[in-house]
Amino acid sequence: MPKPATSRTRELIFGDLWEYDPAPETADPKLKSRYDLFINGKFTAPKSGQTFDTINPANEAKLAEIAVAGADDVDRAYKAADKAFTSTWSKLPGIERGKYIYRIARLLQDRAREFAVAETLDGGKPIKESRDFDVPMAAAHFFYHAGWADKLDYIAPGRRVQPLGVVGQVIPWNFPLLMMAWKIAPALAMGNTVVIKPAETTSITALKMGEIFQEAGLPPGVVNIVTGAGETGAAVVNHPLAKKIAFTGSTEVGKVIMKALAGTDKKLTLELGGKAANIIFDDAPLDQAVEGIVNGIFFNQGHVCCAGSRLLVQESIADEVLARLKRRIAVLRVGDPMDKNTDIGAINSREQLAKITRLVASGVKEGAEIHQPACKLPAKGFYFKPTVFSGVSMSHRIAREEIFGPVLSILTFRTVEEAIEKANNTAFGLSAGVWTDKGSRILKMSTELKAGVVWANTYNKFDPTSPFGGYKESGFGREGGRQGLLDYGQLVG
Repeated sequence: MPKPATSRTRELIFGDLWEYDPAPETADPKLKSRYDLFINGKFTAPKSGQTFDTINPANEAKLAEIAVAGADDVDRAYKAADKAFTSTWSKLPGIERGKYIYRIARLLQDRAREFAVAETLDGGKPIKESRDFDVPMAAAHFFYHAGWADKLDYIAPGRRVQPLGVVGQVIPWNFPLLMMAWKIAPALAMGNTVVIKPAETTSITALKMGEIFQEAGLPPGVVNIVTGAGETGAAVVNHPLAKKIAFTGSTEVGKVIMKALAGTDKKLTLELGGKAANIIFDDAPLDQAVEGIVNGIFFNQGHVCCAGSRLLVQESIADEVLARLKRRIAVLRVGDPMDKNTDIGAINSREQLAKITRLVASGVKEGAEIHQPACKLPAKGFYFKPTVFSGVSMSHRIAREEIFGPVLSILTFRTVEEAIEKANNTAFGLSAGVWTDKGSRILKMSTELKAGVVWANTYNKFDPTSPFGGYKESGFGREGGRQGLLDYGQLVG
């Protein structure tokens, strides 16, 4: 039976509010106690025998042991990938490569609930996000690129395209499965082979994909998965057999990779940090805009590099927007990510939680006004309340630095020109959002904003057919669409 809300704040705002009973997801994630490296089509122990524990950030319980790949293991993976490229994969007709990629997509769909639960347990995001977005979108990327595999003659009219060879890839913890699909699917469609390293805190779904590759009959060595921390990533980036490196992660690490590859002939694409501006004009549909704001920063815990963590509001409606946001975050449910009622799950790691806490403390110290709902956080695990700052200026750290948490900073503007200036006043340039009733204003903003993606009257909408990537310190290169596919090939003729 439903129980009365215990939050006095909620009662004052909404009257008699009833809480939902817990609705836990019950699908079996089929986790193993230990995951080895996936090299040359088989799961194999690391030469060092070393492992590390991966934990559930929702309750700090151990999920599994993950193998640590050393330089020798990474070398084995690259040699397996190089052999697969020269002897098998690059020689297959595109229509045959496409069949394998289609099979991977269908198998992922067949095991969707299992993968959604594994993603939530390992990463902390709410099950409804893993279930409704991450897994379906990962499958969609495989489906889309499978369709391209036999049509590469049409991707660059008047030119021919060839694969690069072995591609080294490093992906982050915020969207482990989806980032893997973003990276692997276009590489395979183009005819490349892959050595990929997932983030050390979220390796499980990547390694479970190894099971799918086996079930799909993917030739040995076409995809190799090596796990570990920074040293493993460095070995992937610096290996001499790599023809291209594709990295998604922090700007700081991206700069290190650029320096490491300077003077080599390796191609490089980087998708790095962001500090996106979500811009609301006084003629915007406010109910729709508020939901877009919540979707852009709170439903994903701010764990998206393109999260709309800076809200630019036209001065005349700033008070109304703030009031609506405060009412909206008061009813967001923070807690067990496996509960289908949960809106905001767990922060990925203790280190990330500490970073969020430090940056929020800096916002308070520098004079911004903090707004948080009176929600109770679980006793164990890594959680943070949805947080809104008002009275923020561009001099505040919370307006300049990427927080990667459920924290929103509100700045105001008066004119279109001021909105553009403030939105562009950042080292990043990954994404932006514009909310207005005027189509002409949307077109003007889309050309003036220095961002790789500009959403109009929506936020965080993705599609495999649409390229995604940034400018400035948000990186270069594109993922998705025809442009992303071209980044995995070379034009000839």
